[in-house]
Amino acid sequence: MLYLQKYNADYDLSAKQAADTLAFISLLEEKLLPALIHTFWVDAKNYVDHTRKWYAETIPFPLNFFIPNQMHKRHLERLQLIRGESWREDDETLEKQLYTDALECLTLLSQRLGTHRFFFGDSPASLDAYIFSHLALVLNVKLPSSRLQQHLRSLPNLCQYCASILTIYFTRDGETFPRLSPKSPTAESSDYEEEPNKRRNQILSVAVGLLAMVGYALLSGIVSIQRVSEDKAVELGLALEEDEED
Repeated sequence: MLYLQKYNADYDLSAKQAADTLAFISLLEEKLLPALIHTFWVDAKNYVDHTRKWYAETIPFPLNFFIPNQMHKRHLERLQLIRGESWREDDETLEKQLYTDALECLTLLSQRLGTHRFFFGDSPASLDAYIFSHLALVLNVKLPSSRLQQHLRSLPNLCQYCASILTIYFTRDGETFPRLSPKSPTAESSDYEEEPNKRRNQILSVAVGLLAMVGYALLSGIVSIQRVSEDKAVELGLALEEDEED
């Protein structure tokens, strides 16, 4: 029904353009996506200094301690699924081929876009949304190591393409796009002043952590609580008084 009412972004595409959409999406999934996964989740420096820190700041306590590691493991499994059983994390030859394919894919996208505003003319289609979702992150995020970013910035039409979409569709409160990097100490201090409930949330997080520790201690037997009868309590009290008098 939405398609008949022209709410579909691909409604005006020709049969050839629709086929090109499927072809380019397959190309990105095969050539560019594996390099993106490697950049953010496999590259040790990027993962430790950016990706894990980024998610740890966003995910609430105490889930932020183990969910990023689970996501890291799943992305490694996904990369192996895409590249086949021959993929090994520490294989430099396979890693080099992975990035070579990705750089060729970016170059091909640049050639296909040319001087057009969008990939199929003056109006965006689903292919534009898919490509932008991959390129914008690479272009704007500040990573310690990013071969993809260096190559993407050498393709001015793709850079302008991403900047144009950000300006048109994602401008909000004077910013053209959301924060794409972990918070700096300065940003943390300003956020602390702007959020009156942040201190309360921190206190609640600490309280939950303490309760979890106490519960673990009780269940594991490290700490035990014994019930004492009234007569026994009186005897213990008298014994303590005698010790104090002595």
